[in-house]
Amino acid sequence: MKIGLLVFGLAGLLALVSFMPPLAGRLRLPYSVLLAIVGFILGVIIHVHGWAPGLVADFLDTLQHFEISSETFLFVFLPVLLFETALATNLRRLMDDISPILVMAIVAVVVCTVAVGFSLAAISTYGLVICLMLGAIVATTDPVAVVGIFREVGAPRRLTTLVEGEALFNDAASIALYSVLLSVLLGGTTPAVTDIFRSFMVSFLGGGLAGFVMGRAAIELFRWLRGWPTAEVTLTVALAYLTFFVAEHYLGVSGVVATVIAGLVVGSSGRTRMSPTTFEQLEGSWAQFGFWANSLIFLFAAMLIPRMMAEITWMEVLLILVVFIVTLCARAVIVYGLLPLLGRVRLSTEVSPSYRAVMLLGGLRGAVSLALALAVTEQPAVPHEARQFIAVATTGFVLMTLFINGLTLRPLIHRLGLNQLSPVDRALRDQAQVVELEALRLKIDDIAHNEHVGGEVLDRLHAVFDASQTGVDAAQVHQLSLDQKVAVGMGMLAGREEKMFFETLKAQVVDWRTAESLLARAERLGDAVRSGGLRGFEAAVEGDLRYSLPLRLGLRLHYLTGWQGLLVRELAQRFTNLMCKWSVARRLIQFARTDVQPLLGAEVTEIIIAAHKRRLTLLEGALQALALQYPNYAQHLQEAYLARMARSMERIRYRDMLAHNLISGETYSDLIQQTDARWSTMERPGALDITMSAASLVQRVSMFEGMDERTMAAIRRVLKPRLFMPGQEIHTRFGRSRAMYFVASGAVVLDLPDGTTAELGSGQIFGEMALAMDDDFQARARSLGYSRLLMLQERDFKRLQQRYPMLREKIDLIVRQRLRAMEVWRQFESGERQHEPLPDLGRMAADEAPADADEAQALEETGPADRALEEPRAGVTGEPPTAAT
Repeated sequence: MKIGLLVFGLAGLLALVSFMPPLAGRLRLPYSVLLAIVGFILGVIIHVHGWAPGLVADFLDTLQHFEISSETFLFVFLPVLLFETALATNLRRLMDDISPILVMAIVAVVVCTVAVGFSLAAISTYGLVICLMLGAIVATTDPVAVVGIFREVGAPRRLTTLVEGEALFNDAASIALYSVLLSVLLGGTTPAVTDIFRSFMVSFLGGGLAGFVMGRAAIELFRWLRGWPTAEVTLTVALAYLTFFVAEHYLGVSGVVATVIAGLVVGSSGRTRMSPTTFEQLEGSWAQFGFWANSLIFLFAAMLIPRMMAEITWMEVLLILVVFIVTLCARAVIVYGLLPLLGRVRLSTEVSPSYRAVMLLGGLRGAVSLALALAVTEQPAVPHEARQFIAVATTGFVLMTLFINGLTLRPLIHRLGLNQLSPVDRALRDQAQVVELEALRLKIDDIAHNEHVGGEVLDRLHAVFDASQTGVDAAQVHQLSLDQKVAVGMGMLAGREEKMFFETLKAQVVDWRTAESLLARAERLGDAVRSGGLRGFEAAVEGDLRYSLPLRLGLRLHYLTGWQGLLVRELAQRFTNLMCKWSVARRLIQFARTDVQPLLGAEVTEIIIAAHKRRLTLLEGALQALALQYPNYAQHLQEAYLARMARSMERIRYRDMLAHNLISGETYSDLIQQTDARWSTMERPGALDITMSAASLVQRVSMFEGMDERTMAAIRRVLKPRLFMPGQEIHTRFGRSRAMYFVASGAVVLDLPDGTTAELGSGQIFGEMALAMDDDFQARARSLGYSRLLMLQERDFKRLQQRYPMLREKIDLIVRQRLRAMEVWRQFESGERQHEPLPDLGRMAADEAPADADEAQALEETGPADRALEEPRAGVTGEPPTAAT
């Protein structure tokens, strides 16, 4: 076919489909069903178009000569459809329901294949392999048909996610089974079930891995293309096709799964790696690509129907009915059997009966099944009777699902009320309408007064307001319980928080790493609020303040090896996250007062504000602990934050000036360049100096003062610097070995065996009792803040004691003092001094005369910080003072 005629035919089809959406709306038909009807009509008339005028005849003649093969469907249209649907899917909500989705995508395909295959083999003359192949072809639900109808009728979000996720992944299972059965049919060998299962798992999991790697590679490339929207969009188009082709032809794994995973990766991470305006442009572009591919694939597939149904017999009509009934029963087994079982064993959230009813009829088939059937007809090695049967049965079955299931879904969803607002949402809608209409009435009155509008005009407008407010039941919101209203309000603030974080990204106040972390945590917080209300919010806030997995890994690596690179990076990330959350939490409280209170009332708003104030207090505590420990870095973060805000506001101002024609486009570009240069110096990443080298930390321990350089060099070699987070437990025993610690900075609390506590600060030591006495003294140590400690292991402790007398004398002195204090406390606790006043343990230890001149000299050398060890402080429990271990 000439290129000109090809372009003419495609342009004509695109012009035709541009009128299909409004026509489908007028006829109240699902868009995919209307496309199937139009495609079928085109397929009929292209063979008898002698009556048409020249232009129409040329168009129909061009369509007649289109070479529509199975590879056209699979390699031209399918990657676009899969990638577009995956790009628009919320990965987090998909993962929340991944168990039922995989059951419907994999188990349901296998069950349908087996059920159809054995049923048809029992009542027809076709072989089992042919019948199983037909079962695999009709087992796949079409993402275009399913998602299109669900979006048109306004199905609930979770129901759409379930059916959409099934349609995304079951293509891979169906195509994998189809490929195995086709090879069996062509080769004449029957592989073992284990071989089929192994081949499927390799194809499925390998495709997922390939898609993830290629998706992440594209995400990294976005950093190089940032600022070039057309290039970024083009890269995603190339990614869809390259992922599908490379996975299928070079890696031998599922291209369907690879394309879906790549789309999910780009959809979840692209909004933070691209500029926000580019990501919005990307979504719009892919929506357009999806519309073209959706429309054309349905038209082309439907145009094949007359040809594939030309030789249909009444026996084949009967077999098509059997296939339809068997697939419906097989789907019912999964929907009403396995899905409730998943809920009972807590592998997924319970799927409601109304959802299951819609999912039963939601298994529409479409172009993918027709493409696989067309691929069979292109295999000359397959017997003609088998090709004819598969083509006719598949085409008839697809038409039945489109016209029976597709036309039934809309009234079923309406009948079950799944497209209606919940009572809470209806009450909130009416309250919002009352508030906004009243505010709008006041604004219109002001405008009428300022513009000198006549009273008659204003009266007619007031009549519209009165009629609108008459149909609104403003009392509905007051009929909700307090918990319901609080849950609604918390949900509002959760959604607002996510939007605020995205706005900070759009304003370039934070980088993509921080934005990705903040948006992910905001989504989790929103999910917790929607599922648990106020309690879910409070639990999520506590979880949000816990240390992340990378931070714990950094701590572990630092503890085991002393390497602090990952730890420094994650601490800096935590610092930035806390600062952003603190800023947003303050603005959320103001948002609740100004926007939520008119809708839900003062009582509910105060409860919501109190919860967010508690969160703000926790954030302030966590942030203050870091800021006190790293004041220079905290100051740098504040400077960078304000600089980014200033740059954002300056850019917005210049954009407004450009929009109002105050400056030209060239002037705007020059001003933006000057703005970026002006504030770029304050955006350099700061250094979070945790000063964890032994050489720097030993200077903070006064116990080491006065020691000769030879002894200090030996001490520095064996001491291992360790950082501990607030609340983190400090272990003094590692298998058979033990260790003691020197507190370089921070604070440590000891939970002693008698139930009391002791706090140790900079310069103090703990764990030495067990080493000196060769006994396990049971005391649990916890870090009160961000504490820098120096760890001395048992073998090094004994070696230092033997070689360096000055260090041994200092430690022996501390041990004797603490042993004496412990003995006095035991006497007091046993009642031997129950009639005497409470002893001052510190004074008793200090008043005891040194045993000799060396001990007196050692006591003098300990300095004031170490002499504080002689006066153990009372713990937070309020119990009598006790000695530290």
